[in-house]
Amino acid sequence: MIVAPSILSADFGHLADDIRMLDRSQAQWVHCDVMDGVFVPNISFGFPVIKAVSALTDKFIDVHLMIEKPERYVGAVRDCGAHMMNVHQEASTHLHRTVQQIHAAGMKAGVTLNPATPVVLLEDIIADLDMVLLMSVNPGFGGQSFIPGVLAKITRLKAMIAESGSKALIQIDGGINTTTGAQCAAAGADVLVAGSAVFNAPDPEAYIASLAAL
Repeated sequence: MIVAPSILSADFGHLADDIRMLDRSQAQWVHCDVMDGVFVPNISFGFPVIKAVSALTDKFIDVHLMIEKPERYVGAVRDCGAHMMNVHQEASTHLHRTVQQIHAAGMKAGVTLNPATPVVLLEDIIADLDMVLLMSVNPGFGGQSFIPGVLAKITRLKAMIAESGSKALIQIDGGINTTTGAQCAAAGADVLVAGSAVFNAPDPEAYIASLAAL
């Protein structure tokens, strides 16, 4: 299991220390949640923070843009050192073009679906994607409870990926801990995003190891 801790739940007063901890851990990715206060009802952090994080670690930088018109920032995300740029289907009017722009910039392309958005909407673009992120909470805030309905959604998405010949990974974000993570793994998830569960754990490195073993 690929574990992608979300730095949204890190201690921003000691962010460098938390990034070094992730660098020592079994986490393969670092997940960066960017919020604009428009697409979601919260504002998180922007490109200077992502650039600082990428300079502190050799891990895969996974940038999840919870923002309107994400295509405006393809170059900026690339210049921050990101390896994956993930945009919401609900926020990008010309999704295929945005995916093309992300690939042309040298990054992997991910698309996120909110809990109420059906996976069938990606049927005609799934073969072009490197990853699909299924939100298992409504985006905008950390610490929310896992929505169980996403498990059936994982199964449907897995079947769509297999039928299309796509190589897309399935990432799950929201309310992930060892219990819900195990359920997602059983349903077919490849990548788990965990924020509060990791950074609030008594031993974050050990908790990451337990997620990686799922």
